[in-house]
Amino acid sequence: MIKKAPLPNLSPDPGSDILRSISAGLASMSAGQQRIAAMILENPHWAMQANVEDLALRAGVSAPTIVRFARTVGCDGLRDLKLRLAAALAVGAPYLHRSVTPGDSTAEVVRNIVGSITSVLSDWQHQLIPADIEQAAEIMHRARRVDCFGTGATSNFLAMDMQARLFRLGITTNAFSDAHLQLVAAATQTEEDVLFAISYVGRMPTLVEAVAVGKEHGATVIALTQTNTPLAAIADIVLSIDVPHDATMRVGTDAYVVQLLMIEILMVIIGLKRGPTMINSLREIHDILLTRGVDSDDPSLLHWGWNQVLHSGKDEASEF
Repeated sequence: MIKKAPLPNLSPDPGSDILRSISAGLASMSAGQQRIAAMILENPHWAMQANVEDLALRAGVSAPTIVRFARTVGCDGLRDLKLRLAAALAVGAPYLHRSVTPGDSTAEVVRNIVGSITSVLSDWQHQLIPADIEQAAEIMHRARRVDCFGTGATSNFLAMDMQARLFRLGITTNAFSDAHLQLVAAATQTEEDVLFAISYVGRMPTLVEAVAVGKEHGATVIALTQTNTPLAAIADIVLSIDVPHDATMRVGTDAYVVQLLMIEILMVIIGLKRGPTMINSLREIHDILLTRGVDSDDPSLLHWGWNQVLHSGKDEASEF
């Protein structure tokens, strides 16, 4: 009978940073242990608070495997592992990024941050409900008007981006960030309209109030927000963006990226619903921007633009 080599103790002393020790020992771990390690490194705050059953379920292993992993990384058990996680989180670098630990090299920072967002996107994809996305796309496709509301720097940008995309699809659309204009727009909506509210935090009182007004006037409310928020509670359709909270930003990179992806998904589905005519229209828009846009890669267009300006100046001068 072949004896297996003992697993290495990955934590050299009780005072070491457990997150760094886990990260350093990834290469020597089994596939199951690597899944547990990745889960902890991706969201140590959650791992510190979760029970053994939740940890096992998310990592796809058994509960005893979680306990064995804790001992493998030099802890007395799961409770000791959580205490060391708490100590590691208290001393700092997760306030820059939850996947970065003090002393990480540039290569490690790149690997950890890219790996973190990849893991977040995978988890988020599995949470999505295609039927809700389909319903939202169908209603927007048939709407008389779609008003995009976003309050705050990120939400406002996303609302404007969505308005620009819907406009290209031939949908009558607006984007509002001002609280008063949101109320005015909401008050003019009807049962034929859609109010698309964007807010990761989902608690801005003025936005929630404007959404309530739109709903009172019969509009269908679609919310791009977290599941358990006041905005989600009032929406007819919730497109959830439940991702780990950022250490420093109210709307971190994870939230920003998944919101952009949801908008992209919606626009593609709506475009397909609008059929070949819309696709031909988009092709024409692309060709016009390519051949007539002054920011094209074709340098001759830049000269063409300057010639237009110069000729225009000469024509104005000749009038005097």
